[in-house]
Amino acid sequence: MIERLIEISHACDLSIPVEHRLPIAHVGAGAIVANAHAPAYRKAGLDVRGVYDVDAERAAALAKAWALPRTYASLDELLADDAVRIVDIGVPPMAQSEIIERAFAAGKDVLAQKPLSLTSGEAARLVALADACGRKLVVNHQMRYDEGVAATGEMLRRGWIGDAEAAEMSIDISINWRSWFAESSQLLIWYHAIHELDAIRSWFGTPESVWCTGTSSVVAKGERRIMCGLVYPGRLRVSLHVSTENQTGDTSGRFRVDGSAGAIRGELRRFYKPPLEGPDVLEVHSRTLPTDGWLPYPCTSRWFVDAFIGPMRSLLAWIATGVEPPTSARDNVDTIRLVEALYRSIEFGTVQTLT
Repeated sequence: MIERLIEISHACDLSIPVEHRLPIAHVGAGAIVANAHAPAYRKAGLDVRGVYDVDAERAAALAKAWALPRTYASLDELLADDAVRIVDIGVPPMAQSEIIERAFAAGKDVLAQKPLSLTSGEAARLVALADACGRKLVVNHQMRYDEGVAATGEMLRRGWIGDAEAAEMSIDISINWRSWFAESSQLLIWYHAIHELDAIRSWFGTPESVWCTGTSSVVAKGERRIMCGLVYPGRLRVSLHVSTENQTGDTSGRFRVDGSAGAIRGELRRFYKPPLEGPDVLEVHSRTLPTDGWLPYPCTSRWFVDAFIGPMRSLLAWIATGVEPPTSARDNVDTIRLVEALYRSIEFGTVQTLT
C-alpha cells in the first residue's frame, strides 16, 4: 500500500528541474507577492531579478526583504530588461489586461493573478492574444497544487473510489475585507470562492448547470457568504458553502467526495487556526485498492507557501516541454464562466446553464 501512496505523492511533486528555471520579475509588491510569491519562489530556487510597483517605497521594501537585485522605476524599464523571461503579476484584476498585453509585446511569458479578468470575454481575448503572439499565459490558481486537493484529484483520476457521485466542500473563515475589496459589489466569489470553484473544476470539469445564493450579515456592497450547487452529467452533484463571516474563531475547511467504490475526505488546514494549522489532512476509503477502512494519505506540504510554486512550475514546464498545463489561461476561461453563471443565479434566483 505504501507504494500506491508514493504514486500519489509523485503526482503532487512541486520541484522544478534546474533546466526549466528562467529569470522572473514581479509586477506588484503587495501582500500576496510579499507573503506568498516571493517566499515560494525562494523556496523553489528560482531566479527573481527584481520588482516594479506603482508604489516605489513598497517595491523597495520587497526588494530589501528578499534581497532582490533590482527595483524598476517603471513597467517599461522592467519589460526592457532582456534578462527577464517571465513576468509574475500580482495586481488587482482590473489592472491586469494592459500589463499582460505589454508583456506579450515585449516577448515575455506571463503568470497572471486570479481572477484573470472579471469577464470571460476579456479572458478569452487574452488567450487569443497569447496564441497570436506565441506567448504562454498561466493563471495563479494555486489551490489546485495544494497537496490535499492535488492528491484527491490524482486518486479520482486513478479510479480509487470508482465513479464520483457526490461531493461537498465547506469553508468557514473570517476575512476583514478592506481596501478596494470593500467597494466591490461582487466580492466573495470573485476574490475567494473562485479558489474552491477552480479546485472543484480540477476534479470534475465544468458543470452543466449551477445555482447560487449569497448574502452578508453586515451592511456590505458584496456577498460575504454563499451556498451553491453544481450539477454534472449522470449522478454527480456538488455542494459548496463558503463564509468569510466566522465570528467565533473556530475556522475550518472540509471536503468529502463519495464514489461508487469508496470515498475521500479531507481538511484544508490552511483555514485552521493555530495549533491546528499545517499540512492538509486526507483519508481515502477504497474498495478498489482495497483499504482496510480509512487510509491516511500523509500530506507534507502546505498551501502557503508551497502551493504557490505550482502555477509557476507549470508555466516553466510549458515553456520547456510545449505541454499546456492545467492552469493555463485557456482552461481558466471556464472557471470565469462558472463564476459569471453563479452571479447570474444570485441576481435572477434561477438555475443557470453552462453551454
